[in-house]
Amino acid sequence: MKLRILAVGRAKTGPEAALIAEYQKRLHWPLAIEEVEEKRPLSGPELKAREGALLQAAIERGAPKGGGRPVLVALDEHGKTLGSRDFAARLKTWEEQGAPEILFLLGGADGLAPDLRSQANFVLSLGQMTWPHLLARAMLVEQIYRAQQILAGHPYHRD
Repeated sequence: MKLRILAVGRAKTGPEAALIAEYQKRLHWPLAIEEVEEKRPLSGPELKAREGALLQAAIERGAPKGGGRPVLVALDEHGKTLGSRDFAARLKTWEEQGAPEILFLLGGADGLAPDLRSQANFVLSLGQMTWPHLLARAMLVEQIYRAQQILAGHPYHRD
């Protein structure tokens, strides 16, 4: 099973990017991170719609060859919060169901376009607090790593 994070905005070098890279290299599952960015000076609903179109194009560009639909997980403040063990169990279930890929969608500052959110198989929240986008990415990648360790029975995660 492959994992892919599609995110609006460009990550610059810095501690958050280093943290993401560190967890990414520890993963046994292949994890690709793709970024999209709208360069035109748009705002509000127009920007959100354009970012949605860029993410949709990236979904279609990276669609698995030979069939199989990826599991789309939208990150959204109004999504479901999961504990680490529940998140790990959900990843395992998708893997056991034969998902060729799990695709995590992170929108821009104003969130995901509604049509992308409605396409998602699951809407996940990292909590009710607002996080900078790079920290949200880092937290997501760490939780994916933590899920891997939970599923392997490794003591990285303690209750």
